[in-house]
Amino acid sequence: MLPNVPDYPLVAMGILEAGAVITTFNPIYTAHEVQRQLVMSAAKLIITLPEIVGTIKAALQLAKVNIPIIVIKTNGDSIPEGTIAFNELSEDANVDKSCLKEVRRTGKDVCFLPYSSGTTGLPKGVELTHRNIIANCEQINEPLIKCHTETTATHQDCVMAVLPFFHIYAASVIMFHKMSHGIKLVTLAKLQPDLYMQALEKYKTNVLFVAPPLVLLMANHPAASPKTYQHLEVVINGAASTSSSDADRFLDKVQRKIRFGQGYGLTETSPVVCMVPKGFEDYEAVGHAIPSTEVKLVDSELKTVGPNKTGEILVRGPQVMKGYKDNDEANANAFADGWFRTGDLAACDENGVFKIKDRVKELIKVKGFQVPPAELEAVLRDHPSVQDAAVVGVSHPTKGEAPKAFIVLKKDVTLDVKDIIDFVSERVASYKRVDDVMVLDSIPKSASGKILRRTLKDKYC
Repeated sequence: MLPNVPDYPLVAMGILEAGAVITTFNPIYTAHEVQRQLVMSAAKLIITLPEIVGTIKAALQLAKVNIPIIVIKTNGDSIPEGTIAFNELSEDANVDKSCLKEVRRTGKDVCFLPYSSGTTGLPKGVELTHRNIIANCEQINEPLIKCHTETTATHQDCVMAVLPFFHIYAASVIMFHKMSHGIKLVTLAKLQPDLYMQALEKYKTNVLFVAPPLVLLMANHPAASPKTYQHLEVVINGAASTSSSDADRFLDKVQRKIRFGQGYGLTETSPVVCMVPKGFEDYEAVGHAIPSTEVKLVDSELKTVGPNKTGEILVRGPQVMKGYKDNDEANANAFADGWFRTGDLAACDENGVFKIKDRVKELIKVKGFQVPPAELEAVLRDHPSVQDAAVVGVSHPTKGEAPKAFIVLKKDVTLDVKDIIDFVSERVASYKRVDDVMVLDSIPKSASGKILRRTLKDKYC
């Protein structure tokens, strides 16, 4: 449970070297969110920062478990009582390692367990194996799409690691892949716009992986200029689609030709599925399927659709997850005849170039982060005055999307919606918070009891 600090890759590589599995937590999670993943993942040890220990201890109490906490000291401060300092292990050359045994792991063993919503439901553990991650790292080495230059005695690329390592995009594409090529990573623990813009220039960042909010920031920040961006050579957008107009606005500030493109992937695919090749200038496209990857588009009856028709993306390849941890029902829904169902809609032209159109699933993407409606609905229904609840995603000028809540109050209850907003804010990470709440007499549902979110969007959004 760490932000992007220089020790993060050391911790990750150490966990893998020990033969263990990494599960990642967003460091701004609340105790409620942490305890749920602690229980689902059956974690045995937590590595974090001193200032996060209070949240973790509260989560351990909620989960009724007691496991060791290791903290990374970033400035020599004392560590919280009952914790262990990572630095004493990582910096002491005299640590006795003779007790450590060789561990036996194969490519089929799970090594990374991020939690993803996949559909509208609560987060599920995505079991990624060593083979999944290594395969995806090799796939993006393909010369037509690769974003890095090989490290030599006289050259080393520099990548700004501002996208969070706890998310598969940065963990795999930035941390694991770039470190395997000896590329310099500059970590930012959190996005501070002024510091970010200064760091791009100061550290001569030439390769940059971004999400749509960063494209907006880099197009509109007062420091956006050819000088700030003088070292940039490659900028790749992922996590969610950006528009060509936003790309153009950013490139106008660069004022020279650089490579800008998009990729497409999911937590369940380690993550990369599609990538634009070098020299490709259609900024709406996410490119072709990467090597050793099969992608097909199907209709609602799983029949393949033709060129330029919209269909759901199905994927088959060595980067597709082993499955969802301990969740047979989710796995049955996620796979069809060996193909992984992404829940995303796209069209593909005669040249095999994909463009993302929409999502079948109702996941809300806030600044590129997944916000499952069902999770917020469960929190809303925990409020003593709320009888029923529904959440949908609505367009937002800076976040891409934002959650909008609809609630039905219990009989003879009146309350200020600010009470609801505050109640949710205490229980979820900041990007999941609800600022827009509407009170209804009832929530529209299908005969089977499924919330009709599309009806709510059409009527009220």
